[in-house]
Amino acid sequence: MNDSHLLNERQAADGMGCSVALMRKWRLCGDGPAYVKISRLVRYRREDLDAFLEAHRVVTGGGR
Repeated sequence: MNDSHLLNERQAADGMGCSVALMRKWRLCGDGPAYVKISRLVRYRREDLDAFLEAHRVVTGGGR
């Protein structure tokens, strides 16, 4: 894996359509997507963000 596969907080938040503050809150609470922590650096793998979104996908019953 190289750096091009890792997203910083801003890139991850933009991709998720949320704020960096929400990403940080999720990390603090343990509710958000998986992340990589190297010293003080926080990075996200694109595939982990995709998995998080898929796990929270809601499928409705459709029309009648």
